[in-house]
Amino acid sequence: MNDLRREIPGIHHITAIAGDPRENVEFYTGVLGLRMVKMTVNFDDPSAYHLYFGDELGRPGTALTFFSWPGARRGRRGAGQAVACSFSVPDDSLGYWVERLGSRGIRIEGRGLRFEEEYISFSDHDGLALELVAHNGAKEKPGWDKGSVPAEMAIRGFHSVTLSARNHEPTANFLIGTMGFRASGDSGNLFRFQTGAGDTASNIYIRREPDNLPGLVAVGTIHHVAWRTPNDEEQAAWRGALAQKGANVTQIVDRLYFRSIYFREPGGVLFEIATDTPGFTVDEAPELLGTSLKLPPWMEQNRPVIEHGLPPIELKKAYR
Repeated sequence: MNDLRREIPGIHHITAIAGDPRENVEFYTGVLGLRMVKMTVNFDDPSAYHLYFGDELGRPGTALTFFSWPGARRGRRGAGQAVACSFSVPDDSLGYWVERLGSRGIRIEGRGLRFEEEYISFSDHDGLALELVAHNGAKEKPGWDKGSVPAEMAIRGFHSVTLSARNHEPTANFLIGTMGFRASGDSGNLFRFQTGAGDTASNIYIRREPDNLPGLVAVGTIHHVAWRTPNDEEQAAWRGALAQKGANVTQIVDRLYFRSIYFREPGGVLFEIATDTPGFTVDEAPELLGTSLKLPPWMEQNRPVIEHGLPPIELKKAYR
């Protein structure tokens, strides 16, 4: 049990690196049927887009986000890195998804059963490893009914994230002893841990790969994994607890849509703990999410320069 006697509810968001932002938008809205809920910039590097895709409102546990680095080299999935992002879909929808992806020239790279849940694996246009997991609780959450995928088949948010580690034990001990996760099964070199309710968006897998090369973060790889905390008070408590445990944790950073702290787990993966509030409607009405470039107040004076340096994105009306 963690020192706070509180549980992290699950994944808040996952951030990866994309190449061309227009291809990125087309894939995640046009192929996977997610909603682009925010078009903004990397607050630490406003020369790059930061694009957010999720459910209708981009609720915590649904948002896959991307820093866009056009022309950058491809990364390498490897040890010390989050290597796969898994989405939850209704348990009778995998046949639909196999057909949909195949009709768009996207190869199914794997299909199987893991901890009694069926999954398929594939990659996006940049090589990012993705999975769809048939989860029997997915139908309890509504699918977005205005996307390119029928609501009854739509992605319902995250299922899990997978880390690669040469030695899984330091990360496992950190997840259990510091962050309050529960060990919930293993299969060969794969170890599962859960938090919160243990359903969607609350699973993390560690794949033990002692001979794996270190990962290189660039296009087609995951940059960091963010975990949820409900409010500022609990986030501050998490920061204190992590620092007390010896983690090199940052100050609290204002990301406008949430507040964040960052640290690395013992295996080297960059973690974040982000607040559930205030959410993506803080600067856009729900019906307008993702339809215009939003900047934080401290960047507005530089809007002309920032906009000039970004490739234009036109979001198809059918995907809004």
